[in-house]
Amino acid sequence: MNTAQRSIQQYINAKDGNRPHLLRQAFMPDARLDMVVHTGSISFPPHVEGLGPIGDVLVSRFGQTFENVYTFCLGCPPEPDAKTFRCKWLVAMTDKTSGEVRVGCGLYEWQFSPESGLVERLTITIEYMKTLPATDLHAIMEWVSRLDYPWCRPEELVSKAPDIGALEEVILYVTATLP
Repeated sequence: MNTAQRSIQQYINAKDGNRPHLLRQAFMPDARLDMVVHTGSISFPPHVEGLGPIGDVLVSRFGQTFENVYTFCLGCPPEPDAKTFRCKWLVAMTDKTSGEVRVGCGLYEWQFSPESGLVERLTITIEYMKTLPATDLHAIMEWVSRLDYPWCRPEELVSKAPDIGALEEVILYVTATLP
């Protein structure tokens, strides 16, 4: 049986490493994904059902566009037998075509199967997705590659953040208290 923490970590390993096969260790076959996007700089379908389609959206197609992906869950991991879990997240990545850097943040809301610990439903809210020039690549990758991965304290993330004005809204969001 999986734990909630392991399911989340396998999802991140699948997405960040472009390894869709790992999603079987994270999601139920009939899992549901809901996407709430509050920015125009990235798009996802609002609702997806089933392991295959979820893998296509969150890993395969995502991996065709982005590389150098680092996803962080902010705060402490869930208890092993958690049925639900909420945490803020931060992602940093580069666009394979343009070389631009993306830094985004939002909220994960997880629901787990009591029997297996696998994800039954995931709602991903994207609050901000900042596009930075390729000239910021070194500073952003130096920052995220030195953070605890994939579980990171917001204070650590903020204290090590580069001084780039475009990150201000992201930094303010990740340090704000969850509603």
